Amino acid sequence: MILTVYHKTSYEFASPVGGILQSHRLTPAKCEGQKVIEWHVDVPGAVMGELFRDGAGDYIQTVSLRMPVTSIEVTVRGAIETTDTSGILRGHRERVPPRAYMRGTLRTEPNRAIRDLVDETLRGKANAPELERAHLLAAAVAEALPYKPGATHAHTTAAEAMTEGVGVCQDHTHVLIACAHLANMPARYVSGYLNATDDGSPHEASHAWAEIYVAGLGWVGFDASNQCCPNEHYIRLGSGLDAEDAAPIRGLVLGGAEETLDVTVVIEAQQQ
Repeated sequence: MILTVYHKTSYEFASPVGGILQSHRLTPAKCEGQKVIEWHVDVPGAVMGELFRDGAGDYIQTVSLRMPVTSIEVTVRGAIETTDTSGILRGHRERVPPRAYMRGTLRTEPNRAIRDLVDETLRGKANAPELERAHLLAAAVAEALPYKPGATHAHTTAAEAMTEGVGVCQDHTHVLIACAHLANMPARYVSGYLNATDDGSPHEASHAWAEIYVAGLGWVGFDASNQCCPNEHYIRLGSGLDAEDAAPIRGLVLGGAEETLDVTVVIEAQQQ
């Protein structure tokens, strides 16, 4: 399948700021499930650093505007050829050992509700294969947190989402990571894109899911929001310990000013 991407992020500041420094994870990772046909990241007026691959195998680029500015636009355009690998991340070169992803963060810290969910889900499954336990946990998270846009916010933690009892893909991913850690399985947050329409028509499609390390298979993706493993409808950008760590754009603004953010992500699918 060929997926085309248009992703535009615009920042407007109420008054000029002294400059902007950003770190981008906006270039798709190299792996068997996706092949870049063309890909462009454009930031008018900015100094673009060299694209490099970090220890996790993800592409990073530093971008800076070293002058007073009132706005910045980051535009991504590209096309990716994708194939279904049943959620298994193959051919992705990385140096960070899986056990490094046993480390939790504030966003993935479990509370009593998450601990109870894991205990109930895996009761009697101590000797079950890791892949089976990972699937059970993903299904349990989907059932425990019905999808409800707008019920949570960008800084909601896994514990807070469980308390609310609803969430979106970011919340599902944080909770699933917390569950996997309690089950002694390394897990990480993945940011990317999803083509979610059957007819391939354009739509907004920024997305997130978890990867859990399964002995004998390696990293396997689990999208609790859609109750499936990533397939040819997914594009993987980058990974991290949580949503902040894996964010496609992270930045520092020199000088305080009120900021307005606008994001547009459109994916279109073409059958080969």
